[in-house]
Amino acid sequence: MTVRAKICGIRSETDLRLAVAAGADAIGFISGITHFSEDSLSAAEAAHLSAMVPPFVTRVLVTHLEDATSIIDLANEISVDSIQIHGLVSPETVREVRAAARGRKVLRAVHVTGHDAVDVARATADCDAVLLDSRTEDRLGGTGFTHDWSISAEIVEALTEIGCPVVLAGGLNADNVGTAIAAVHPFGVDVNSGVEDASGNKSPQACRDFVTAAHDFPTPTITRPLPR
Repeated sequence: MTVRAKICGIRSETDLRLAVAAGADAIGFISGITHFSEDSLSAAEAAHLSAMVPPFVTRVLVTHLEDATSIIDLANEISVDSIQIHGLVSPETVREVRAAARGRKVLRAVHVTGHDAVDVARATADCDAVLLDSRTEDRLGGTGFTHDWSISAEIVEALTEIGCPVVLAGGLNADNVGTAIAAVHPFGVDVNSGVEDASGNKSPQACRDFVTAAHDFPTPTITRPLPR
């Protein structure tokens, strides 16, 4: 198995075709936002694109919404396979979403802005995976900035012990993703602006190069501990 690659910020049929053709394992639709994103879609727009995704490519809702019922309702409306909670929510909200997710995988975003992210990740690992991202004052993702990968590596080590996979995001592109994977050893990697052209559309070459670089690495073995 290889490191999984997700291409996020899909906002058009062209973006979707390019991501699928590049071999992306998952694609992300950003909907329900509280902070700025150029790639935000209405529920209807995201549902239209979701219906076009071929089998075996995971459809991910990326949302800033903070209410569990609203998150589940949006996921149902768009018809996705996984939910990436990217807003500033409590662990209890994550548990509520997971309980109502109807078999969907639930990812929780943790923003690596300092070493306290290690404790935050440990406290919010009651989900199917944790996604590590950068943030700014006005953006919860899509910043184009990397963060301290040594902190991310520490989080991966801590969560591997409890069987929780980690996906790395934040400022990744085809040129640095190999270095990032070697430093952090994540289960998967997530890219948005790093595979876009000057107009903000997905670049076919950048998408292909990113996915190929990620797939050159084996996936770390993640084993969930058996319940006692």
